[in-house]
Amino acid sequence: MLAGLSPTWYTYLEQGRDIRPSPEVLNSLARVLRLTEDERRYMHTLAYGVVIGPQPLDMDIPATRALREIVALTDKSPYPVYAGNAVGDVICWNQAATEWYDDWGRLAPEERNMLRWLLTSPKARERVVDWELETRELIARWRAQMVRSHSDDELQQYVEEFSSLSPEFAQWWDDHDVMEHRTRVRRLRHPKLGIRAMHVVLLQAPEFPLFGAVFHIPAQPEGG
Repeated sequence: MLAGLSPTWYTYLEQGRDIRPSPEVLNSLARVLRLTEDERRYMHTLAYGVVIGPQPLDMDIPATRALREIVALTDKSPYPVYAGNAVGDVICWNQAATEWYDDWGRLAPEERNMLRWLLTSPKARERVVDWELETRELIARWRAQMVRSHSDDELQQYVEEFSSLSPEFAQWWDDHDVMEHRTRVRRLRHPKLGIRAMHVVLLQAPEFPLFGAVFHIPAQPEGG
């Protein structure tokens, strides 16, 4: 009754019948049965194979603080590291990211977004060697992530904003390409060191699935 379900329907659910409950129904049951987020995620995984609308897990440190401290540990690394959220906002970055990409600290906070930077910054087209390929792939990954983490209205607001900023975004968004995050090679152009190929690796923790840290490692051993 508290979950707004009939006893008959709930009995069918317990019996494992093919009734295909919606995420909203499972979330309502999780609330009424006082399931933890771990248990709610497990229930979603059993029902759909993925977690719909993951919520933060209990943790000892906020996501943004954890990411800032992780990135700070890499500040002497010669390879870029930056962290961001599902929208693509860049939260923090090391010195190498400033050298290989841009000094995002000079931008207004609302402009520190990787997709926005790629679409609007002349430096992005200079530093990212395969600019069109990289931007199109990021749009495809961004679409997949946004559908999982934001409402349709929120997504539409971002789409309208980016479309107004870039005719390329409007064109490529209409292609409806979708891509999951994966380790891949990105070629960057340094003003002094020239072009280097690096593996781009996204690392995420289950405590904060809507955030991640992006590490760069050489695509081949130096001198190879």
